[in-house]
Amino acid sequence: MDGKSYAAATEVCARLAGRLSDDALGAVRDQYAAGEWALADDTLLLNLAYENVGVTSRERDLIRSFLGDPDSPDLREVGVVAEPPLPYRFTATGPARGPDPARADVLLSAETERHRALGLYRAWREPLDGAPDGATWVYVLRVAEDADELKTFSAVTSRLWTGLQEKWQVEVVAALPLLAYQAAALAAARPVPNGMQATSAAARGWWLPESACHRIVPILRTEGKPPAPQSSQ
Repeated sequence: MDGKSYAAATEVCARLAGRLSDDALGAVRDQYAAGEWALADDTLLLNLAYENVGVTSRERDLIRSFLGDPDSPDLREVGVVAEPPLPYRFTATGPARGPDPARADVLLSAETERHRALGLYRAWREPLDGAPDGATWVYVLRVAEDADELKTFSAVTSRLWTGLQEKWQVEVVAALPLLAYQAAALAAARPVPNGMQATSAAARGWWLPESACHRIVPILRTEGKPPAPQSSQ
């Protein structure tokens, strides 16, 4: 897979965030990041069909541009749809009795410093009708424009699991304008303190006050169950 095809696969994964289930999309991202092109292609097409997720004409063209078999009958089986509505809403804070992200804040704030991070942010995600997954914390990691979003995603989420056995959602974004899902998450998010600040905040059990939050409202780019299977080869 050349650089142009890899960039197209990266964009497709970003476009499908919030539409394809979290686990299925995470598997696709990991496989492309690892260079398992054929496996990733199969996993993507299999889960689009299994979860009955349609793609826009733009997304179909992008997928065709990087598939090992551009005329794959599996791609022809994927429906073409208009820009789908965002199936989640995001807020700065989670429910009072919601899961505590403090340990993940500390680990991720330290880990992301190794990936040329420009900023780490966290928002609470609530599902709307048609959402493939439930409520959860979502982290948005902004990285340098020339960073590899897929490899960064794979490294960060792997570290989160091996270090804490926690699986929060992570969106790695390198360039503006953002797509709708990432833009909505980032617009609602609060910044995660860096390094020792995160450790201190977790120990004290507090979060940044609303007045201290740096709110980012990025420009939107236009267009936009049962456990999902993963392809094996």
